Amino acid sequence: MEKEKIIQVNNLVKSFDGKTVISGISFSLYSGEHLVVLGKSGSGKSVIMKCIVRLLEADEGSINVFGTDIGKCSENELAGIRHRIGYLFQEGALYDSMNILENLLFPARRNPKLQKLPDKELKQLAEMNLESVGLQDAIHKMPAELSGGMKKRAGLARTLMLSPEMIIYDEPTTGLDPFTSDAINNLIIKVRKGYNTSAIIITHDIWCAEKTGDRLLILHEGKIIGDGTFYELKNHPDREVRLFFKNHTTP
Repeated sequence: MEKEKIIQVNNLVKSFDGKTVISGISFSLYSGEHLVVLGKSGSGKSVIMKCIVRLLEADEGSINVFGTDIGKCSENELAGIRHRIGYLFQEGALYDSMNILENLLFPARRNPKLQKLPDKELKQLAEMNLESVGLQDAIHKMPAELSGGMKKRAGLARTLMLSPEMIIYDEPTTGLDPFTSDAINNLIIKVRKGYNTSAIIITHDIWCAEKTGDRLLILHEGKIIGDGTFYELKNHPDREVRLFFKNHTTP
């Protein structure tokens, strides 16, 4: 029996100033799946994700998220869908003026699912999520005191506060050294096991794609040129697809 489709994108087109960035792509994300969108910088990866949560409006095509056409839903319906999705930004997107605990509590207090919880319970939830990403000792630190990898972890802990059903990871290993990148990759896998999430992982890091993805989409010049497992695509008959794996060796 086919798994439930969390996201269904059909013939998505998006242009800016007359230049087509996304050219009629279609794909699905299934329940429990880790789908990697692999592509070079500027290939349109982040544009797709912004269309999925309707931060950008699609020019053509349709996007169904949790069974709802987001292009036709009301603002209230859209807000409900967004509350079910976690988004880990490239830089962690922490508030510089708040310590790490406050960074976790601030969005939680504005979330319909959590805003009625007493402060004591919210703090306990924050402590649990920081512990799950290995940052329990940084709870009172300011973002400026954290390394790049720690900021990513803090951003993920904040996302987990809202118990998302799926997470969009936007370039989770960009700017990190190989050791820290590997730790983030392991954390992405750990989160799926511990929180039962589906995920879309946007990256141009081939090692991140190999370690975290069940299935890969290769995006090139606004089109999907490959869809399959890492090793299926690494040995793909199309040379353009194989070029993405040219310098890859398994560590």
